[in-house]
Amino acid sequence: MPFIPVLHAEWIKIRTLRSQLGALVAVLVATAGFSTLAAADVDDADPLFSVFFGISFGQIAAIAFGTTAVSTEFRGGALRLTLAAVPDRGRWFAAKATAIALSALAVGLFTGFVSLLVGRAALGASAPGWAEGVRGAVGCGVHLTLMALFGAGVAAVLRSGVATLSVLIPFLLIVSFVVGDLSGSVADFLPDRAGQVAVHSTWDGALGPWSGLGVTALWTAAALAAGAWSVCRRDA
Repeated sequence: MPFIPVLHAEWIKIRTLRSQLGALVAVLVATAGFSTLAAADVDDADPLFSVFFGISFGQIAAIAFGTTAVSTEFRGGALRLTLAAVPDRGRWFAAKATAIALSALAVGLFTGFVSLLVGRAALGASAPGWAEGVRGAVGCGVHLTLMALFGAGVAAVLRSGVATLSVLIPFLLIVSFVVGDLSGSVADFLPDRAGQVAVHSTWDGALGPWSGLGVTALWTAAALAAGAWSVCRRDA
């Protein structure tokens, strides 16, 4: 089967499964909602991060979306049925990842610009400029997309949504809120911390906005490569 019909089939799965639609809605609600609350207590040293503060919570929803999109294939023999229609496992996984990426990017960019507009309205004169704000909104969307794909790759390796979320969510919470505050350390190169540099006005570590997203992209590429290997080499 050609790639485009496979991609279309994966898109149908995403838009018809409530768990995946719910996770996408949660990305918007968590990011924009917590950002709005943070904007009321602006950090004058970094107003841009106040506008996008909710990304720390939105990325958890993004990972849940990517994880459930893949892990549902490993329940009840669904993957065997999928591979009966699409015997080329690499093509199927590429289509799955593409459908996840396009959906997450659309929601992530929308979320980023909603957060920007709401945050600028809340901060008034203290709000970041439009150029910096647009950079943050785009960075927010890209980071959320990469985290969704990161979760998808890990889920393809572990073959369980529960196992994947049990590993990744505590990892994010512990690193982001405990270890991650140690700027200039190895924590700056972890996937959740590196990508968030794009939503800061200033940063003290070695990474900048785009190099930070590049580090997160490398983590994501590694997770997807491991997931593709697992799908192609292990029994369905």
